[in-house]
Amino acid sequence: MDNKLTWMNSSLPLTSTSRASPVVTMAGSRFFPKSPPSSQTFSTQKGSGDPTRASVVHLLARAHSLPCSAASQAFMQLVQPSARFQLALDMLLPLLTSSADLAQRIPVSFILYSMYAPYPISLNPFKSVLYATFLKEREIAIEISTEGGFSEREQLVWVLWKILKGDGNDIGPYSPSTLTKSPLPPELRASCLFLDEETFMENDPDHSVAKSTITAGEPKQFAEQGASKSLLPLLPPAMETKITREVDRENERIAQAMKLVLAARDRALTLTEQRILMPLIPRLTSPTMITSVDLLPIVSYNPNLAYQLVIALLMALPNNIAQDISVYLDALTLLPPTLPSFDLLGRLLRDTSAISDYSTGGKTTIADIIRSEVLGRFIHESIKWLDNAERDEQEGLISDDRFAKGVQNLCRFYSSLLKLSIVDAASDADSTEMSHFALRHSRFEEANALYCILASGRFNPFHPL
Repeated sequence: MDNKLTWMNSSLPLTSTSRASPVVTMAGSRFFPKSPPSSQTFSTQKGSGDPTRASVVHLLARAHSLPCSAASQAFMQLVQPSARFQLALDMLLPLLTSSADLAQRIPVSFILYSMYAPYPISLNPFKSVLYATFLKEREIAIEISTEGGFSEREQLVWVLWKILKGDGNDIGPYSPSTLTKSPLPPELRASCLFLDEETFMENDPDHSVAKSTITAGEPKQFAEQGASKSLLPLLPPAMETKITREVDRENERIAQAMKLVLAARDRALTLTEQRILMPLIPRLTSPTMITSVDLLPIVSYNPNLAYQLVIALLMALPNNIAQDISVYLDALTLLPPTLPSFDLLGRLLRDTSAISDYSTGGKTTIADIIRSEVLGRFIHESIKWLDNAERDEQEGLISDDRFAKGVQNLCRFYSSLLKLSIVDAASDADSTEMSHFALRHSRFEEANALYCILASGRFNPFHPL
């Protein structure tokens, strides 16, 4: 979504996961192992002698590696409800409007949002400061981009934009370090992100507070811009970004597609949803907004969609130097030995579409790269998975038939590979590990039949197993 993130898009509904939302009650717990101190020392707060503030400082110093939702829940656990607003004013707002690391400002933004997440963003008392920060950071990012550079502030601008649109929960499962390191697609660069000023500033009694907060300690030019009615950057006429109705509509389509990708991790998509999503997959993969950790749940619920995503990723990656093809190939090797996994691997192993060979720079096919880089490790990991399942079954830890079904399906899958000449029964490199596995589990009919074929060292596709 932690690892490299697949940039989620404009309005993606990222559901927060339970394992990303631990309860943190003290420093030095399993969520906060000892690590080098953060660049932001918070010396004033540390010297206050308040244990709650000291714990919050400790949390913020290590929040860069935690999912934003985990940092928020930790904050809620550490601070009593009656003290949260004042502590946010004293500690979080100054950090948000400072020049601290983005890995600290992002969780602060999310915490300020999540304190009032059950209510519309219009009721959040911090919305004016969040909006003013969005405008200031957006202007700085655009100024850098017009000079041909790229600012890390772009990611903070995107996070604030998501929060102010009311989609802050989409940020929850991802850590600040992942968000800051993930490339943004062109559609989500700062120059393309807009918000309705009237929604956040018109008749807002907190407007003056927001302006004074955001401009405190800033250079004069930022203070003057913050006091103006409109803080939107003024680009030179030749460089001014034009957002047409068609571009806006296309961005909405991409946002909807990303919502469906995220939903595909939790459930099977309907046929209508798949028809909406499929034509937009190339836009989601070049540059990629999909992470390797997204693949496993998508394969489980939507193997057909997973197939299209993998194909698009493998074809798009040569044009996206920010990504490494091995990350996605490694994810495929760790798929569990289930029918959706076998279906996906089988289709990829039969796909002869040409792609660039990332190791040689030449040309290869999807089938060849899956055969050489994925299949052997997938078989090995599947055998390990089934060995663990067998041990758990013997120890009474599981009571379902995942082990028996897994053995049967893996043997059938390997038999189909033999029929298609994808693997060679006479090759020790191809078949030794699988031969031992089939022999060990020859009490299963499928394993026994497969072992007979492998032991003979030959295979006739016209004879039934």
